[in-house]
Amino acid sequence: MSSGTNQQLVGAFYGEINRGGFNELARYCHDDFRFYHQVDTPHFGVAGFVASETKNFDAFSNWRMSLQDMIATDDKVAAYMIFEGDHTGDWKGIAPTGRRLRFSLLMWLTIQDDKIVEKRAHFDQADIKAQLTR
Repeated sequence: MSSGTNQQLVGAFYGEINRGGFNELARYCHDDFRFYHQVDTPHFGVAGFVASETKNFDAFSNWRMSLQDMIATDDKVAAYMIFEGDHTGDWKGIAPTGRRLRFSLLMWLTIQDDKIVEKRAHFDQADIKAQLTR
């Protein structure tokens, strides 16, 4: 795939997430898909990714993860995103505050056989906790 085609794939993947189409994500992901929300903590398969992420999304209503920019080269895509949502459910032991959360994320995705095979998320959990507990 070309860099532009890889960006389209990643854009479609995140578009589906924003629509809440978690059941559709498998069509964008390789059979060997793995997701890392921290450096050495893999979740295997689309089901592992969805289970990991929906418990986070469930803690926030009116959430949106806006794709701000992407850079692609060869089989890699970097995606810069902004997450926003209202804290209306328990998140990692923090009771709902009703506060509006806003933080940035950098995703590093690897493409293989025209599918996303690996996704690594980088964000500041301390910033999230500070926004919810201040």
